[in-house]
Amino acid sequence: MRILSVVGARPQFVKLSPVAAECAARGVQHVIVHTGQHYDPALSDVFFTDLGIPDPDVHLGVGSGTHGVQTGGILAAMDEVLTEHRPDRVLVYGDTNSTLAGALSAVKLQVPVAHLEAGLRSFNRRMPEEHNRVLTDHAADLCLAPTRAAMEHLAAEGLADRSVLVGDVMVDVLHRVREELVDADAVLQRLGVVPGGFSVATVHRAENTDDPARLAAVVDALRQVDHPVVLLAHPRLRARAADQGLDLSGGSLEVHDPLPYPALVGAVDQARGVITDSGGLQKEAFVLRTPCTTVRTETEWVETVELGWNVLVEPGPDLAAAASRPLPASTDATPYGDGHAASAVLDALAGDLPR
Repeated sequence: MRILSVVGARPQFVKLSPVAAECAARGVQHVIVHTGQHYDPALSDVFFTDLGIPDPDVHLGVGSGTHGVQTGGILAAMDEVLTEHRPDRVLVYGDTNSTLAGALSAVKLQVPVAHLEAGLRSFNRRMPEEHNRVLTDHAADLCLAPTRAAMEHLAAEGLADRSVLVGDVMVDVLHRVREELVDADAVLQRLGVVPGGFSVATVHRAENTDDPARLAAVVDALRQVDHPVVLLAHPRLRARAADQGLDLSGGSLEVHDPLPYPALVGAVDQARGVITDSGGLQKEAFVLRTPCTTVRTETEWVETVELGWNVLVEPGPDLAAAASRPLPASTDATPYGDGHAASAVLDALAGDLPR
């Protein structure tokens, strides 16, 4: 069996890591296509090194652009890639433009498509990620769901007969990285913080960065938190803040560049809390049992909210108050699996796909 993985953004590289390792362990041919959707080396190439992922076999170098330009560029380039490598399965990850373009290209060439992290729904149609998820799930031959809630969403949309519950591969990575992180103290020294005395913050989604008034309200609230907040400033955030003449520092807020994934895990593990609009970081915070405050009106990872470890807030005083709240009640729940999702993914891919 030959599997072709299509990835292009930071969270996808994390998800790719255990899949690539499982392919190698089973002797499965694995072709990695990097679309170049995240074109900053700090958000792209370094992940392959940090997580021990083989170098991409194909790099499309699509770069930045509007959603239509970026998706179209990947789609146009993928036909030649699929024709050359002739995979038995195309595996797409998550909810990005790379995911949708990879799936559409494979469908047009009648190559079976599997969608890893299928079934997640925010039910917010203003989010481009939501469009990508829904369209990819309905195009896919196999929907690989991370949670029971995702399976229920797929069943409600008539996709039950092509859906398999595999768990979340990011939990596989998180457990391994946490165990291998040997110098967490160096991470904290780099950030200038002490264990349990700070929060990690990330803000990058368009709904929070593109509206000047909303972004200013987010930044002002972060300044009001009652302990240091380490803002790991994504290039998108820095660019939007510069365009709007907004200073990201001040008050409790301390600005740093994004961390390599192992260092991010170390920081979140030692933090008092996480403040984010990232889907993946909400879940990682929960697995590490670090309280999360999410600057959104909805989340795909509903289990984190239901179990009391995540609070959804709007910019303003509620954000600062939520980020300063005490620890929630402890839980031993494992809604995202036991760290062996990649094995379940390969088992599913090795079976006969529904048509």
